[in-house]
Amino acid sequence: MTQLSVNINKIATLRNSRGGNIPNVLSAALACERFGAQGITVHPRPDERHITYKDVYDLKKEITTEFNIEGNCQEPKFVDLVLANEPTQVTLVPDETGQITSNHGWNTIKHKEYLKEMCKKFKDAGIRVSIFVDPDPEMVEAAAETGTDRIELYTEAYANEYMQNREKAIKPYFDAARKAKEVGLGLNAGHDLDLHNLQYFNQHIPGLLEVSIGHAVISDALYLGLEETIKRYLAALK
Repeated sequence: MTQLSVNINKIATLRNSRGGNIPNVLSAALACERFGAQGITVHPRPDERHITYKDVYDLKKEITTEFNIEGNCQEPKFVDLVLANEPTQVTLVPDETGQITSNHGWNTIKHKEYLKEMCKKFKDAGIRVSIFVDPDPEMVEAAAETGTDRIELYTEAYANEYMQNREKAIKPYFDAARKAKEVGLGLNAGHDLDLHNLQYFNQHIPGLLEVSIGHAVISDALYLGLEETIKRYLAALK
């Protein structure tokens, strides 16, 4: 079964909009685990506009499932944060400063030497590495040459195309997944996956190990409740 890692950034966004500690990020993460999520994802950014660095330390002490920290490894503070907390996995994302949300993968050809350096740094600390990439077999193949353990396919294009032509939408992701298997990379995916498009994606992508979903899970929980929402996402991944 493909694993579900719940990104809890939106819980932190809601908390920070009011100040104080409601909703409580740690309590939400523990609830996700209790309801069956196999991992917790956070994506701290330099301005700490949602997940703060303190949140990362607090979460590391308490969660018992896979801990995945996403972020821009070009920020020295992010690298220090990851090394200090030693999560199960670090996902390297090429965010720009002030970017609202991730909107592209790495050019693994152009940045291959840099990514090699970063993969070694994290792997030497015992942390599994995943690189955020677009569904391009050339980028997947070059990612394998960096020493990364996995890639995470950026799925916004799939989500945007799904309602119009799901066969067309899935094809580049299938091709990228096939290339990942060929070059020996583990496969994750994330961005705009939801209850409408997740099951089809999971059924048609060979070797999918993990999806990271945040915005849709937290949005659905407003209507369904967190426990029922996670139950439905897990069902879509069976």
